[in-house]
Amino acid sequence: MAKKPEKKADKKPDAKTDGDPSEAAPKAAGGLIGLLILGAASLGSSFGLVYLLTPLPATASEACVAGEQTTAAIEPTAKADQAYVQMQEILITVGSAPATRYLKMNVSVITEGGNTEAVKAAEPVLLDAFNTYLRSLEMKDFEDPGFYPRMREQLARRSELVLGSGVSSGVLITEFLLR
Repeated sequence: MAKKPEKKADKKPDAKTDGDPSEAAPKAAGGLIGLLILGAASLGSSFGLVYLLTPLPATASEACVAGEQTTAAIEPTAKADQAYVQMQEILITVGSAPATRYLKMNVSVITEGGNTEAVKAAEPVLLDAFNTYLRSLEMKDFEDPGFYPRMREQLARRSELVLGSGVSSGVLITEFLLR
């Protein structure tokens, strides 16, 4: 029978077990102290972020009392020198599907009293600009409640491009029907 090799009795001394046992204790304690320092730093930074990024509380304001007069003058939206020029009725289909949905809309252009003839003369160009914009809209646009002020703003922008900002002061939508 073959003889088994003998194990060497003189193994290399293990660095962890060799030497002073007091050297191993600070390493373990250093890891625990490091975790405690990390936890304290995390807690401090979390507090700092919440404290610095939280908005200030709103100041209390009093409600308007029914009998009080306001000191600030409110400027009326409709001015005495304005005129409203009614455009022809706009009727377009909505979306790219078959003509099952349509939009019927009446629009008035706000202008100064002396510019009504210029608005009437440019009515075909205005209707073309309005129709081009309205044809680009999809049904999902009309389903958004915040869309209607943007639509009026877009129509006003187109009237200012056609007539000029000195002639057109905006657009009023006097009738709106989506079927």
